[in-house]
Amino acid sequence: MSDDRPTTLADVAAAAGTTVPTVSKVLRGRSDVSAATRARVMAAVDSLGYRGRAGRGLAPSGDRPPLVDLVLSGVDGTWANRALSGVEEAATAAGLDIVVSVARRPDDAWLTRLLARHSRGAVIALVDTTREQLATLTAARVPVVLLDPVTQPPRTVASVGATNWAGGRAAAEHLLGLGHRRLAVLAGRRTHLYSQARVDGFRSATAEAGTDPGPTVEHADWSRAGAAAAAADLLAGPDRPTAVFACSDRMALGVYDAAAAAGLRVPEDVSIVGFDDLPESEWVRPGLTSVRQPIAQMGAAALRMLLRLGEEDPAAPTGDAPREELATTLVVRGSTTAP
Repeated sequence: MSDDRPTTLADVAAAAGTTVPTVSKVLRGRSDVSAATRARVMAAVDSLGYRGRAGRGLAPSGDRPPLVDLVLSGVDGTWANRALSGVEEAATAAGLDIVVSVARRPDDAWLTRLLARHSRGAVIALVDTTREQLATLTAARVPVVLLDPVTQPPRTVASVGATNWAGGRAAAEHLLGLGHRRLAVLAGRRTHLYSQARVDGFRSATAEAGTDPGPTVEHADWSRAGAAAAAADLLAGPDRPTAVFACSDRMALGVYDAAAAAGLRVPEDVSIVGFDDLPESEWVRPGLTSVRQPIAQMGAAALRMLLRLGEEDPAAPTGDAPREELATTLVVRGSTTAP
């Protein structure tokens, strides 16, 4: 194949060891393709950089139903509700309806259902998408915006997030300003982009302040129970931290649980800062100091970005996709005080 010839469905079929009709079925979300064949086709689409063109069942965006997809990693908790409210508000203003689905790894069923709907595009929130999944959506001419991407997306994929690094730094500056020097961070999974950014922002402030040693960092799985178990170790012993920054409000509630189990008072014995500023921040006593992430506004911004992308030809060569970060702000409540 010459370098100046565009990749065709026949090229993808040859690389995947299948037929052109089968490749077309995968890109149209047909369910009558085996999982193994579907995986080979998606891998070939990615490796060859195939970009779909109208025809062979791939409808132009203007001929598709007035639907957009919102794909979430889960629907439990208030983060998903806030993201949905923002996406829904912007979609309604544009005269579009939303289809909500949950992506369960390693199952690609959500992707197949999305392709079969021929929607105008997809906002994908907190989902650890693979290169093959994103490449398949591009080949099927489905515009995509990642909301709070879990890992660094390819430069050709649009995203909307928050100023996670600045939020982590704001949490550290608040605790340092109160006089805390024995600090700990309860982070999410090591591979998650926003967790890394929050930890790095926190560390930048403590390094600038000259705290020695720097903050102790422990990792959990974003759950309240997992955070409580990790925090129990952090809060044990005479040199326990006087303040803990949890990289999500849900994990911060786990720190509350661990503190109560250890007989420690919040904030007199341990100050706690969370991240997200979900409604739970105000329900708990004392109220949780938290870094506010404008989740609903992020959802609305992602939908508006998606509509702008839908006006472009997804098969045309493009440069770097748009990226947008909305500002975070620290909300001080009763869970922090001087040590």
